[in-house]
Amino acid sequence: MAQRKTSYTRKAKPKKSMFGRTLRIIVVMGFVMLFLGTVYHYRKGLAYYLGFKSDKTEDAVEKHLSDVRNIQVIENHKGKVIGIDVSEFQGKIDWDEVETLEEKYPVKFVFIRATAGKDRVDRKFADNWSGAKKHKIMRGAYHYYRPNENSIEQANLFIKTVKLKSGDLPPVLDIERLPKNQPLDSLKKGLKRWLNKVEAHYGVRPIIYTGERYYDDFLKEEFSEYLFWIANYNFYREKIEEDWLFWQFTEKATLPGIKHSVDVNIYNGDFEQLQFITVD
Repeated sequence: MAQRKTSYTRKAKPKKSMFGRTLRIIVVMGFVMLFLGTVYHYRKGLAYYLGFKSDKTEDAVEKHLSDVRNIQVIENHKGKVIGIDVSEFQGKIDWDEVETLEEKYPVKFVFIRATAGKDRVDRKFADNWSGAKKHKIMRGAYHYYRPNENSIEQANLFIKTVKLKSGDLPPVLDIERLPKNQPLDSLKKGLKRWLNKVEAHYGVRPIIYTGERYYDDFLKEEFSEYLFWIANYNFYREKIEEDWLFWQFTEKATLPGIKHSVDVNIYNGDFEQLQFITVD
Protein backbone atom coordinates (compact mmCIF):
# COMPACT_ATOMS: atom_id res chain seq x y z
CA MET A 1 0.00 0.00 0.00
CA ALA A 2 1.43 3.42 -0.89
CA GLN A 3 2.04 5.59 2.16
CA ARG A 4 0.36 8.94 2.00
CA LYS A 5 2.43 11.94 2.84
CA THR A 6 1.16 13.77 5.81
CA SER A 7 0.86 17.48 5.16
CA TYR A 8 1.71 19.88 7.96
CA THR A 9 0.38 23.38 8.28
CA ARG A 10 3.13 25.77 9.29
CA LYS A 11 2.06 27.86 12.20
CA ALA A 12 2.49 31.58 11.81
CA LYS A 13 4.64 33.38 14.37
CA PRO A 14 2.50 35.18 16.90
CA LYS A 15 2.37 38.87 16.34
CA LYS A 16 3.74 41.09 19.03
CA SER A 17 1.09 42.01 21.49
CA MET A 18 -0.39 45.39 20.84
CA PHE A 19 -0.85 45.71 24.59
CA GLY A 20 2.86 45.13 25.20
CA ARG A 21 3.91 47.78 22.70
CA THR A 22 1.40 50.23 24.08
CA LEU A 23 2.65 49.61 27.61
CA ARG A 24 6.27 50.28 26.59
CA ILE A 25 5.26 53.50 24.89
CA ILE A 26 3.39 54.61 28.01
CA VAL A 27 6.38 53.83 30.24
CA VAL A 28 8.79 55.75 27.98
CA MET A 29 6.43 58.70 27.80
CA GLY A 30 6.10 58.58 31.59
CA PHE A 31 9.87 58.89 32.03
CA VAL A 32 9.98 61.75 29.54
CA MET A 33 7.19 63.58 31.35
CA LEU A 34 8.89 63.00 34.70
CA PHE A 35 12.13 64.45 33.35
CA LEU A 36 10.41 67.46 31.83
CA GLY A 37 8.40 67.97 34.99
CA THR A 38 11.56 67.89 37.10
CA VAL A 39 13.27 70.39 34.81
CA TYR A 40 10.25 72.69 35.01
CA HIS A 41 9.97 72.30 38.78
CA TYR A 42 13.62 73.27 39.27
CA ARG A 43 13.62 75.90 36.51
CA LYS A 44 14.71 78.70 38.86
CA GLY A 45 17.74 76.83 40.10
CA LEU A 46 18.62 75.54 36.65
CA ALA A 47 18.24 78.98 35.13
CA TYR A 48 20.55 80.35 37.78
CA TYR A 49 23.27 77.83 36.97
CA LEU A 50 22.85 77.77 33.20
CA GLY A 51 22.71 81.54 33.04
CA PHE A 52 25.32 82.55 35.58
CA LYS A 53 27.42 79.46 36.30
CA SER A 54 28.29 78.32 32.78
CA ASP A 55 31.99 78.24 33.66
CA LYS A 56 31.43 75.33 36.03
CA THR A 57 33.05 72.05 34.97
CA GLU A 58 31.21 68.82 34.20
CA ASP A 59 32.86 66.93 37.07
CA ALA A 60 30.73 68.99 39.48
CA VAL A 61 27.36 67.80 38.12
CA GLU A 62 26.40 66.06 41.36
CA LYS A 63 27.17 69.17 43.37
CA HIS A 64 25.18 71.27 40.89
CA LEU A 65 22.10 69.11 41.38
CA SER A 66 22.34 69.68 45.12
CA ASP A 67 22.85 73.40 44.60
CA VAL A 68 19.87 73.60 42.25
CA ARG A 69 17.68 72.09 44.93
CA ASN A 70 19.14 74.45 47.56
CA ILE A 71 18.37 77.48 45.42
CA GLN A 72 14.86 76.22 44.75
CA VAL A 73 14.25 75.87 48.49
CA ILE A 74 15.54 79.36 49.23
CA GLU A 75 13.46 80.84 46.40
CA ASN A 76 10.42 79.16 47.94
CA HIS A 77 11.05 81.04 51.19
CA LYS A 78 11.55 84.63 50.10
CA GLY A 79 11.26 86.96 53.06
CA LYS A 80 12.56 84.37 55.50
CA VAL A 81 16.06 84.45 56.99
CA ILE A 82 18.96 82.26 55.89
CA GLY A 83 21.73 81.07 58.23
CA ILE A 84 24.34 78.35 58.71
CA ASP A 85 25.69 76.15 61.49
CA VAL A 86 29.34 75.25 61.98
CA SER A 87 31.71 73.26 64.15
CA GLU A 88 35.35 72.20 64.15
CA PHE A 89 34.55 69.99 61.14
CA GLN A 90 34.46 73.11 58.94
CA GLY A 91 38.07 73.83 59.88
CA LYS A 92 39.38 77.37 60.21
CA ILE A 93 36.75 79.81 58.96
CA ASP A 94 37.64 83.14 57.37
CA TRP A 95 34.79 85.20 58.81
CA ASP A 96 35.76 88.18 56.62
CA GLU A 97 34.47 86.17 53.64
CA VAL A 98 31.28 84.74 55.17
CA GLU A 99 28.61 87.03 53.79
CA THR A 100 26.37 85.53 51.12
CA LEU A 101 25.37 82.12 49.82
CA GLU A 102 25.71 81.79 46.02
CA GLU A 103 26.66 85.49 45.87
CA LYS A 104 23.00 86.35 46.36
CA TYR A 105 21.52 85.19 49.67
CA PRO A 106 22.79 86.97 52.83
CA VAL A 107 23.82 84.84 55.80
CA LYS A 108 22.12 86.47 58.80
CA PHE A 109 22.77 83.99 61.61
CA VAL A 110 25.01 81.12 62.64
CA PHE A 111 24.69 78.33 65.18
CA ILE A 112 28.06 77.22 66.53
CA ARG A 113 28.79 73.92 68.26
CA ALA A 114 30.12 74.61 71.73
CA THR A 115 30.20 71.28 73.54
CA ALA A 116 29.51 67.56 73.20
CA GLY A 117 28.71 65.21 76.05
CA LYS A 118 30.06 65.86 79.52
CA ASP A 119 33.69 66.61 78.64
CA ARG A 120 34.14 67.75 75.04
CA VAL A 121 34.56 71.39 74.03
CA ASP A 122 34.58 72.04 70.29
CA ARG A 123 38.13 72.96 69.28
CA LYS A 124 36.97 75.85 67.08
CA PHE A 125 34.22 77.19 69.31
CA ALA A 126 36.14 80.13 70.78
CA ASP A 127 37.36 81.29 67.35
CA ASN A 128 33.97 80.89 65.72
CA TRP A 129 32.11 82.52 68.62
CA SER A 130 34.27 85.63 68.54
CA GLY A 131 34.51 85.66 64.73
CA ALA A 132 30.75 85.72 64.27
CA LYS A 133 30.39 88.51 66.83
CA LYS A 134 33.15 90.58 65.27
CA HIS A 135 31.50 90.40 61.86
CA LYS A 136 28.03 91.15 63.23
CA ILE A 137 26.45 87.82 62.33
CA MET A 138 23.76 86.83 64.82
CA ARG A 139 25.13 83.86 66.73
CA GLY A 140 23.86 80.97 68.82
CA ALA A 141 25.55 78.02 70.55
CA TYR A 142 24.51 74.38 70.63
CA HIS A 143 25.34 71.32 72.69
CA TYR A 144 25.57 67.82 71.19
CA TYR A 145 23.80 65.59 73.69
CA ARG A 146 25.14 62.10 74.42
CA PRO A 147 22.26 59.94 75.73
CA ASN A 148 24.45 57.63 77.79
CA GLU A 149 26.17 60.38 79.80
CA ASN A 150 24.97 62.33 82.83
CA SER A 151 22.66 65.16 81.73
CA ILE A 152 23.58 67.57 84.55
CA GLU A 153 27.29 67.20 83.84
CA GLN A 154 26.57 67.93 80.18
CA ALA A 155 24.56 71.02 81.11
CA ASN A 156 27.32 72.24 83.43
CA LEU A 157 29.90 71.94 80.66
CA PHE A 158 27.76 73.98 78.27
CA ILE A 159 27.11 76.67 80.91
CA LYS A 160 30.81 76.86 81.74
CA THR A 161 31.75 77.20 78.06
CA VAL A 162 29.09 79.53 76.65
CA LYS A 163 28.66 83.12 77.81
CA LEU A 164 25.54 84.45 76.11
CA LYS A 165 25.14 88.18 75.57
CA SER A 166 22.27 90.41 74.56
CA GLY A 167 21.35 89.75 70.95
CA ASP A 168 22.54 86.14 70.94
CA LEU A 169 20.17 83.34 69.99
CA PRO A 170 18.82 80.97 72.69
CA PRO A 171 20.92 77.91 73.60
CA VAL A 172 20.27 74.76 71.57
CA LEU A 173 20.14 71.11 72.63
CA ASP A 174 21.13 68.80 69.77
CA ILE A 175 19.66 65.30 70.23
CA GLU A 176 20.06 62.79 67.41
CA ARG A 177 20.67 59.37 68.96
CA LEU A 178 18.79 56.90 71.12
CA PRO A 179 20.36 55.48 74.30
CA LYS A 180 22.04 52.07 74.29
CA ASN A 181 21.57 51.01 77.88
CA GLN A 182 18.56 52.89 79.19
CA PRO A 183 14.83 53.06 78.41
CA LEU A 184 13.35 55.90 76.40
CA ASP A 185 11.70 57.36 79.50
CA SER A 186 15.13 57.79 81.09
CA LEU A 187 16.38 59.60 78.01
CA LYS A 188 13.46 62.02 78.16
CA LYS A 189 14.07 62.68 81.84
CA GLY A 190 17.71 63.44 81.10
CA LEU A 191 16.78 65.81 78.28
CA LYS A 192 14.39 67.67 80.56
CA ARG A 193 17.03 67.95 83.28
CA TRP A 194 19.46 69.50 80.77
CA LEU A 195 16.81 71.85 79.40
CA ASN A 196 15.63 72.96 82.84
CA LYS A 197 19.13 73.63 84.17
CA VAL A 198 20.18 75.59 81.09
CA GLU A 199 16.96 77.60 81.10
CA ALA A 200 17.38 78.44 84.79
CA HIS A 201 20.94 79.67 84.16
CA TYR A 202 20.34 81.83 81.06
CA GLY A 203 16.77 82.86 81.74
CA VAL A 204 15.61 81.79 78.27
CA ARG A 205 14.02 78.56 77.09
CA PRO A 206 16.37 76.47 74.90
CA ILE A 207 15.62 75.31 71.36
CA ILE A 208 15.75 71.59 70.50
CA TYR A 209 17.52 70.41 67.35
CA THR A 210 16.78 66.98 65.90
CA GLY A 211 15.85 65.09 62.74
CA GLU A 212 12.27 65.12 61.48
CA ARG A 213 11.65 61.42 62.17
CA TYR A 214 13.16 61.64 65.66
CA TYR A 215 10.95 64.66 66.31
CA ASP A 216 7.79 62.92 65.15
CA ASP A 217 8.50 59.63 66.93
CA PHE A 218 9.92 60.72 70.29
CA LEU A 219 9.71 64.45 71.02
CA LYS A 220 6.78 66.18 69.34
CA GLU A 221 4.13 65.43 71.96
CA GLU A 222 6.07 65.35 75.23
CA PHE A 223 8.23 68.41 74.44
CA SER A 224 5.51 70.48 72.78
CA GLU A 225 6.29 73.53 74.92
CA TYR A 226 9.68 73.87 73.19
CA LEU A 227 10.56 75.37 69.82
CA PHE A 228 12.23 73.02 67.36
CA TRP A 229 14.99 73.23 64.79
CA ILE A 230 14.44 70.31 62.40
CA ALA A 231 16.87 68.63 60.01
CA ASN A 232 15.53 67.12 56.80
CA TYR A 233 17.60 66.91 53.61
CA ASN A 234 15.01 64.99 51.56
CA PHE A 235 15.27 66.08 47.94
CA TYR A 236 11.49 66.31 47.66
CA ARG A 237 10.88 68.43 50.75
CA GLU A 238 10.91 72.09 49.80
CA LYS A 239 8.72 73.82 52.38
CA ILE A 240 9.24 74.45 56.08
CA GLU A 241 6.49 73.16 58.36
CA GLU A 242 4.47 75.72 60.30
CA ASP A 243 5.53 74.31 63.69
CA TRP A 244 9.28 74.34 62.90
CA LEU A 245 11.26 77.34 64.12
CA PHE A 246 14.28 76.52 61.94
CA TRP A 247 14.74 74.05 59.12
CA GLN A 248 18.16 72.63 58.27
CA PHE A 249 17.51 71.69 54.66
CA THR A 250 20.98 70.78 53.41
CA GLU A 251 24.42 69.75 54.61
CA LYS A 252 26.10 70.19 51.23
CA ALA A 253 26.33 73.90 50.62
CA THR A 254 29.47 75.87 49.88
CA LEU A 255 30.22 79.33 51.17
CA PRO A 256 33.13 81.76 50.74
CA GLY A 257 35.46 81.60 53.73
CA ILE A 258 34.57 77.97 54.58
CA LYS A 259 36.63 75.21 52.94
CA HIS A 260 34.31 72.32 53.70
CA SER A 261 30.61 71.77 53.06
CA VAL A 262 28.30 73.56 55.46
CA ASP A 263 24.72 73.17 56.69
CA VAL A 264 22.19 75.81 55.67
CA ASN A 265 19.08 76.72 57.65
CA ILE A 266 15.90 78.72 57.16
CA TYR A 267 14.29 80.64 60.00
CA ASN A 268 10.50 80.54 59.85
CA GLY A 269 10.08 84.31 59.82
CA ASP A 270 11.73 87.58 58.85
CA PHE A 271 14.75 89.22 60.46
CA GLU A 272 12.69 91.36 62.81
CA GLN A 273 10.98 88.24 64.12
CA LEU A 274 14.36 86.54 64.52
CA GLN A 275 15.59 89.45 66.64
CA PHE A 276 12.52 89.04 68.83
CA ILE A 277 13.62 85.59 70.06
CA THR A 278 17.17 86.62 71.00
CA VAL A 279 18.51 86.91 74.53
CA ASP A 280 17.78 90.25 76.25
